[in-house]
Amino acid sequence: MKPLLLSLLITSVLMASMPTTVQASNDAVYTIGVVPQFHSRKMVSIWKPILTLVEKKTGLKLKLAGPPSIQAFEKDFMAGEFDFAYMNPYHILLAHESEGYIPLIRDTGRALQGVLVVRHDDDINSVSDLNGKTFAFPAPNALGASLMIRAELTDAFKIDFSPEYVNTHTSVYLNVALGQAAAGGGVQNTFNRQSEDVRSVLKIIHRTAKVPPHPLVVHPRVPENVRQAITNAFLDLGKSEHGKMLLKKIPIKNIGQASIEEYLPLAEFKLNRFYQN
Repeated sequence: MKPLLLSLLITSVLMASMPTTVQASNDAVYTIGVVPQFHSRKMVSIWKPILTLVEKKTGLKLKLAGPPSIQAFEKDFMAGEFDFAYMNPYHILLAHESEGYIPLIRDTGRALQGVLVVRHDDDINSVSDLNGKTFAFPAPNALGASLMIRAELTDAFKIDFSPEYVNTHTSVYLNVALGQAAAGGGVQNTFNRQSEDVRSVLKIIHRTAKVPPHPLVVHPRVPENVRQAITNAFLDLGKSEHGKMLLKKIPIKNIGQASIEEYLPLAEFKLNRFYQN
């Protein structure tokens, strides 16, 4: 074998055996912002082990950023503060328009869907029966539990209602169960997690359209090789039982790739009418 050919063969073998890590220029640290679904200590306990594994797989340095409120999180991503971010589906529309953020991965095993609940013993059989009533919502900008429900009440059912914001999904269900609101908005996942005592008092009378769940997104300034390394590392987590266990806490049931095209149909709901800055 000719010396040059032999040299090339040896080089290719060595490169194939090297770990698939990325050397960030100037030891760059990439921030990952996470929407505050949980209190800060729980958020750190969920995300820190995941990011530690992703760092080991990629050789990149990652910094977890958890703003104290959804409003602070929104302000930061609208200003392009995060290199990567985990956000709700409506956030990605805002982030894509303002800073060009691009979805990388999401849970492909479920969809986000709002639910409207009333008391079982109330004489309410359809959404139309709720015209002029008071509705409980967790927060103005909660996607499935508030924004989408309010859009469908307005556009599809054309009813008038008075919204009251009670901070959490659990508070919504309790307000309805106790008769302090005629109906309340939540999502299927949080409704399922309520105690049997609460769920037995309530019934779901409407479910919203389904939308893809929260994506992990990237700012366009992040180099392509870094984006791909992060994407591959998260996808690899979904191939092991330990990785699946960690992702389930986010929660991500089945991890897969995401695209902005999956989220653009949300714009048709014109949720900006109800969104509060």
